[in-house]
Amino acid sequence: MTVSRRGLLATAAGAAVLPALPAGAAVPQVLRIGMTAADLPTTHGIPNNGGEGFRFLGYPAYDSIVNWDFTHTDKLADITAGLFTDWKIDEGNPLRWICTVRQGVRFHDGSPCDADAIIFNFGRIFDEKAPQYDAPAAPIVRATVSMVSGYQKLDDKTIVITTQYPFSFLPYLLTRILIASPKRWEEAGKNWAKFAMNPSGTGPFKITKVVLGQYAEMSRNEDYWDKTRIPKLEKMIVYPMPEATTRLAALRSGQVDWIEVPPADGIPSLKAAGFQISLWPYPHTYPYVLNCTDASAFKDVRVRQALNYALDRKGLCDMLNGTATPATGLYPADDPIYGKPANNYDHDPEKAKALLAAAGYGPNKKCKAKIMISTSGSGQMLPIPMNEFMQQNFAAVGFDIDFDVVEWGTMLVAIRSDPKAPQSHGDDGINISLSYTDPSSMFRYYAKESFSPVNYNWGHWDNEEASALLRKAQATFDKAEQTKLLAQAHAIVVDQAAWLFIVHDLNPRAMSKKVTGFKPAQSWYQDFTQITMS
Repeated sequence: MTVSRRGLLATAAGAAVLPALPAGAAVPQVLRIGMTAADLPTTHGIPNNGGEGFRFLGYPAYDSIVNWDFTHTDKLADITAGLFTDWKIDEGNPLRWICTVRQGVRFHDGSPCDADAIIFNFGRIFDEKAPQYDAPAAPIVRATVSMVSGYQKLDDKTIVITTQYPFSFLPYLLTRILIASPKRWEEAGKNWAKFAMNPSGTGPFKITKVVLGQYAEMSRNEDYWDKTRIPKLEKMIVYPMPEATTRLAALRSGQVDWIEVPPADGIPSLKAAGFQISLWPYPHTYPYVLNCTDASAFKDVRVRQALNYALDRKGLCDMLNGTATPATGLYPADDPIYGKPANNYDHDPEKAKALLAAAGYGPNKKCKAKIMISTSGSGQMLPIPMNEFMQQNFAAVGFDIDFDVVEWGTMLVAIRSDPKAPQSHGDDGINISLSYTDPSSMFRYYAKESFSPVNYNWGHWDNEEASALLRKAQATFDKAEQTKLLAQAHAIVVDQAAWLFIVHDLNPRAMSKKVTGFKPAQSWYQDFTQITMS
């Protein structure tokens, strides 16, 4: 669906017009947000549109079996009890997890959220023969929790999950499994698309209105089971606004109260006008995921290293007005998991030229590659101007980089596809924002077992030493040993230049001074329950 800037602003204005208040009147507790998404994320409990979908229409309206803990903003968000109150490995079987189901929780439609409801949702994701199996949406979750091999209800309080191999990081990945109401699915004619128009989860907000392609409205769940997280807001409304200038205009005109990713060059004037600018680190890396198969020039490690040395990361961060920091690996250099790689990818054009020459390229033979980039999307920052800047860096050392410009949804399908599949468009790389939210991230991105379409190693980068270290890390429950093994693997990833590492985003968002109580978590997701409008 294509909507003009004028149409988007009209939609924002029409969905929640806040009239002028008489003196002393209470401020309406309604928060209106402009997202970067090109379309409204799906509302049925498996959001599309990447992290932004889960941020705004996933976790606010649905609980996972394991939730994120947003209370400690000085460090990466960790996990906490959700619809499972406890989980532990079976001491006699490292493939078997025993999980305790929270009792007394009800869906927004009033039906009980019990062990049977949770098993129903596992079937939606994993059982292709189940009537509730959701073929379009299930891969969004399965691509992350690909190691789950079975699940079983032992009794009303206990569910057992089994994995294909020992996987100590499983609880982190269970955060992706949001729980939707089986009763509401039945009422919707056993159709997930119809369910999405009147959905029912157990989260602190209820999705009360959905206008496809335009906005979704959520209302406070007064009966939420965690009384400390009953929202202070009455309503929250989210709008897809992929153009940064559209979001900026909507904020300045008062048609929204909050925007994701304001234009970098607009931040000084927003500050001068009294708007709040939130910058906070979170587990974000902006790379080119490189095609390492025989079909691409990036099969050669020297070409991949040359690309990394060609990039002026500091100049790019300056262009972004300080809303990002340079990235030379999946993890930041000050993280214990970064390790001790031999390569430090400073801006070194001469080294980049030498590496290309060693790989057989030169002034009369440019190294050609085509990179898939998006127009917008969750975590995508400002992809068009950023890639134009990088294209100049690459041309200066002997690369001829072309772009395959696609919508965000097309890219999300591509990254879960084989690099040789039609969905990948024959491209040599994908410029997609990715995360390191949990210790299993490297296994998903770099292990041989994670070759797409099973998981997220789209480029089919294959290094047996790194894969072996990642297997060992996920098999141990000793955190110190995990960190040691992951750091060794990460050093290999950096030295072998599995990706082009670009920047770490600082999660910029702009909001009206009326928005109070927001404490940004170091996470792709946020807690909206403590926000008020003043």
